[in-house]
Amino acid sequence: MSDFTHWNEEGRPKMVDITEKTETTRTAVAQSTITFKRALYEAIQNQQIKKGDPLQVSQIAGIMAAKKTSELIPMCHPIQIKGVDFTFEYIEDNHQYNLIIQASVRCNGSTGVEMEALTAVSVAALTFYDMCKAIDKSICIKETLLISKTGGKNGDYHISK
Repeated sequence: MSDFTHWNEEGRPKMVDITEKTETTRTAVAQSTITFKRALYEAIQNQQIKKGDPLQVSQIAGIMAAKKTSELIPMCHPIQIKGVDFTFEYIEDNHQYNLIIQASVRCNGSTGVEMEALTAVSVAALTFYDMCKAIDKSICIKETLLISKTGGKNGDYHISK
């Protein structure tokens, strides 16, 4: 018998049974940061990205990724997401720019939406890179992290600042 939650009695992987868990409203906010050069920022502001608006395409990709999370992460339960939204913020930093991408995901269910929020910002960041790589190959996708989550038996979480 295994002490691991995602292993069965025979020592093989399993999806945890959440049948008995109480349904609650659950939310999660995740964030990813991207660093790039001023020339790319100016190209975006002047609508010179030949593939189109990288933020719009990144947001659509992130929403799609949130909905597909259980197909990408093996032990993730498919859940009925009730909402996904994004914010994007540019911050200038010593002749470079940071783009802060945040995704918020919401559901009513028996399991949380942290993985959906993290997947959403990760795919949004990768899509931004894909949209902009012709102008700046030095784009760096930096930290991706959970900012907050609510609902469920383990209670709320908010990152310490």
